[in-house]
Amino acid sequence: MIKKTTLKNGVRVISEALPNLSSVSIGIWVANGSRHERRESNGVAHFIEHLLFKGTTNRTALDIAREIDSVGGILNAFTSREYVCYYAKVLDRFLPKAVDILADIFTNSIFDPEEIEKERKVILQEINMVEDNPEDLVHDLFHQKFWKHHPLGMSILGDQQSVSGLTREKIIGFKDRMYRAEDIIIAAAGNVDHQELLALLEKNLPRIATGNGRETSTEPVHKKRIETVERDLEQVHMCLGIRGLPQNHPRRFDAFVMNTILGGSMSSRLFQEVREKRGLAYSIYSYMASHADTGSLVIYAGSGPGHYREVMELSLGELKRLKREPVPQVELDAAREQLKGNMILSLESSDNRMSKLAKNEIYFGQYQPLDAIIAGFDLVTTDSIMEIAGQLLDDDYLTLVMLGKVEGGHTFSNITLQ
Repeated sequence: MIKKTTLKNGVRVISEALPNLSSVSIGIWVANGSRHERRESNGVAHFIEHLLFKGTTNRTALDIAREIDSVGGILNAFTSREYVCYYAKVLDRFLPKAVDILADIFTNSIFDPEEIEKERKVILQEINMVEDNPEDLVHDLFHQKFWKHHPLGMSILGDQQSVSGLTREKIIGFKDRMYRAEDIIIAAAGNVDHQELLALLEKNLPRIATGNGRETSTEPVHKKRIETVERDLEQVHMCLGIRGLPQNHPRRFDAFVMNTILGGSMSSRLFQEVREKRGLAYSIYSYMASHADTGSLVIYAGSGPGHYREVMELSLGELKRLKREPVPQVELDAAREQLKGNMILSLESSDNRMSKLAKNEIYFGQYQPLDAIIAGFDLVTTDSIMEIAGQLLDDDYLTLVMLGKVEGGHTFSNITLQ
């Protein structure tokens, strides 16, 4: 059963009771991420995520680690372009301990100057690690190009310059401005009683400021963009993308099925055509990156210097095919069942159910029942896939980024989806 309550301090609390589980997963979600940063302070949301584990007025960083380890729990966090999450997963009887620790790091972190400088070094190394991993870097480069001159194009980690320039005052100022009650959601799933959870939160979570501190973020303007980045690599890494759909778009089910057919699994068209039939790439796939107001559909492939042009042409060919040819019913049915099966299997863990509660609240303002999602997939038809492909697969949104030993990059200016 799903229950939702708004606390006196304005924070929304959503829980799902799963009595057959022995665990509880609880997360404090803040609906602000890297797209809500200023360019000069890019990376500050991710920096704060690190610092909240580095000591509070009640606990040292070692205390925090020891307390969660002593109950066999998991304590972690992650930052995205539109939200940050601090979460714990524990046995149900240790939920009070998890709430106490999460509330403490969320509200009482001291941002010790020495810890800031140590963690700054860690994050700069994390940025270097991405720079050294071309399969990760090409996705960052793609988003920078696709969302050019827009906050969505900024790296979640920030860059060397922006992270180096983040002072303690800027970090605390961002947290004070952005960690506002109306943007905070606490989600819990597992063997949890909603009223007991509310009592724990009322006790441990003090009043949080109200008001909206977000930076204004306009919808991005797209145009066709091509970029080649020369690197001395064994492979050429490619991201080829077009416009996608927002998280809550009514046609999202058509787009999900289309992406699954295109490159969402080992039975997808891209994997079969590029890897299985021709052996041109070890890794090739497609994915959808959906946000509150926009999105993208991206194909990634890594191939040898002698094959990247053919891989790009085959990828373009599969995109065009979606526009021109109806998907066979058997292929549509298989993709639909794959999506439904993956979704149902993912909900067998309390942490995935907790994440679903929070994301539903962020993007829909209410819980999306499993039956309604399955019904949405069941409404997808061969005609509706062709229709959404025709809307999205447009040259005006086509973006290509290649990283590696790329020769004659100017010749890619003629690529088209027509």
